[in-house]
Amino acid sequence: DYTFFEEPTYEKHYHHMEIVDAEDVGQSQKFYDYSEKNVFEKTKSPLVKSKPIDKKLEPSLKWKNVGLPAFQDDKAANKVIQEEKENRSVVPESKKKANILPPGPIKGQSVSKRKVSEKSDEISESSSESEEDEEEPERHQEGNTDLPSEYWQIQKLVKYIKGGNQTATVIALCSMRDFNLAQETCQLAIRDVGGLEVLINLLDTEEIKCKIGSLKILKEISQNSQIRRTIADFGGLQIMVKILDSPDKDLKCLAAETIANVAKFKRARRTVRQHGGIKRLVGLLDCVPLGSANLTPHQEKDIEVARCGALALWSCSKSTKNKEAIRRAGGIPLLARLLKSPHANMLTPVVGTLQECASEPSYRLAIKTERMIENLVKNLSGENEELQMHCASAIFKCAEDEETRDLVRHHGGLQPLATLLSNSENKELLAAVTGAIWKCAISRENVTKFREYKAIETLVLLLTDQPEEVLVNVVGALGECCQEPANRAIIRKCGGIPPLVNLLTGTNKALLVNVTKAVGACATEPENMMIIDRLDGVRLLWSLLKNPHPAVQASAAWAICPCIENAKDAGEMVRSFVGGLELIVNLLKSENKEVLASVCAAITNIAKDEENLAVITDHGVVPLLSKLANTNNDKLRHHLAEAISRCCMWGSNRIAFGETKAVAPLVRYLKSNDTSVHRATAQALYQLSEDPNNCITMHENGVVKLLLGMVGSTDETLQEAAAGCIANIRRLALATEKAKYG
Repeated sequence: DYTFFEEPTYEKHYHHMEIVDAEDVGQSQKFYDYSEKNVFEKTKSPLVKSKPIDKKLEPSLKWKNVGLPAFQDDKAANKVIQEEKENRSVVPESKKKANILPPGPIKGQSVSKRKVSEKSDEISESSSESEEDEEEPERHQEGNTDLPSEYWQIQKLVKYIKGGNQTATVIALCSMRDFNLAQETCQLAIRDVGGLEVLINLLDTEEIKCKIGSLKILKEISQNSQIRRTIADFGGLQIMVKILDSPDKDLKCLAAETIANVAKFKRARRTVRQHGGIKRLVGLLDCVPLGSANLTPHQEKDIEVARCGALALWSCSKSTKNKEAIRRAGGIPLLARLLKSPHANMLTPVVGTLQECASEPSYRLAIKTERMIENLVKNLSGENEELQMHCASAIFKCAEDEETRDLVRHHGGLQPLATLLSNSENKELLAAVTGAIWKCAISRENVTKFREYKAIETLVLLLTDQPEEVLVNVVGALGECCQEPANRAIIRKCGGIPPLVNLLTGTNKALLVNVTKAVGACATEPENMMIIDRLDGVRLLWSLLKNPHPAVQASAAWAICPCIENAKDAGEMVRSFVGGLELIVNLLKSENKEVLASVCAAITNIAKDEENLAVITDHGVVPLLSKLANTNNDKLRHHLAEAISRCCMWGSNRIAFGETKAVAPLVRYLKSNDTSVHRATAQALYQLSEDPNNCITMHENGVVKLLLGMVGSTDETLQEAAAGCIANIRRLALATEKAKYG
């Protein structure tokens, strides 16, 4: 009446698996007598997941050439392999559907995606010293979430590494590398069972093979941001920096590559610097000339060491202090030499380091003086898009300098930049290329070349459906190109004005600064101004005066000036903006010199309309302008004097300027070295001299002597204003004498 059931076979395996470390410590001493070859050659076949129990398991071919003569006869070695086979074939149900938390929390975000996102972050900022140091949000493994078999298999291998002798450790390390260590599950399995600490401890041993095996695993799993931090916490970076002094070149390569992965966050970069890592890494760059033919294997290994050193320096160079440390260690000439390499895998980290460091003036000067521009330009024409991106980014940062812009043109760099604009799919490359074009276009000779290469038409096409980092550069480039009348016509004919006006509604500060400059430049052409006015562009510019960023306010005010100058009925247009005049007058209270200069220029244009001049006078423009008179900034002096000159044309404003003590400071402007300041000031003084009290103030401050020298100027406007002012003062003097003496 009773039915008996056999106990499931997996239970037996389960019990066997639980006896993990019982015999590990007592493994045969013979393990130490075996020599090993190619133990660490990484298998390229993907990890095969757990297979059914009844399938026959074969030993991994990886062990065939290990070089252990009596391997098959050794009980301890057979035990390691046998247990590993059993682990891969069976994972107990109780562990598959674990109702416990693993020792450490599993933290989110896929490694491969993380790496890509970190790379894209590096393009937009020249230095990442202030890069975020926040931990990623943690996610704990759900109680009944399935853990893959690899998780438990790797944890068993870590226990072998902990308890085994040298050979067992080496075999376990090799076996661990059979797994796909790029998978987050495998990485976290190592961390959760304490494997990271064991792997780092192995780096402090005298066994080269154990060190190499450990570094190969650390190099793979350190792609994970959380594991990077744990390695740093356990002091792994300090040990790896010491390994850079090792005579073994394989060890040096692996240590440098692992440092390159770990030094992706600020604290790790600081640790590398503080423990002498920068100097050691720079030392790795010193290898034979890369163009040499018939290199020996020894020399080829030196070149590989240099490549790994460049990778590590690339990661470290995101810190401002590390950039200086690289320079002091003599890294610049070594990087310049490696830049002549014909191999993209060497060039990418070298140029990546250079473009990262190019945010510092000392590096920009060195890139120019060490003749690196030629090599950067040469690599723009290659096939490797990542390399092209870094070369363009380096040019972008260096081309603020006029001589560098000329060198880019001289070495033929403008045409490949224009050609690369057509690659609109790769946004990182496009951002770097458009940035380089923007900075190169500051030179008028380069703008002429870009027009020849049809770059302006392509830039107009990029005004829509692009990320902001690309748009900022595209609009910046168009803003520079717009300084030439022929290019303004090209932009209009290509339909570029409507998308430019549309961008005025954005919120990105850098984009708004550039787009206001471009719209303002376009507005100098009456035909363009008609389109801007029709699209309500002037109202949008005026609304940007309320933007909280001073740079945007200033750029908008500068753009408003040509709009008023070229609009058909400018006075009526300005009055149509409700509260617009009060807004611009109130900006005279700003503390930013550029905002003040641009607003004074705008007021000069607004005041050309008598009705508008009356309105801004009512809003208190005279005392606000007078308050700015005591300035040493020549740009502000120029536009302030013009605004005062124009505002004198209404009512009793001349008298009001005298009463608010604006006259005496204006006289001092005539001592400036800027001729434009002289012209504007002479005109203002001429207008103010219509009031007798102002003439007295001017005379007391020695204006006559200063103006007499300007009467002989070649500038007719200055000449007439100076003579007119002297004439008014002289008339007053004559009238006073006549009244006094009859």
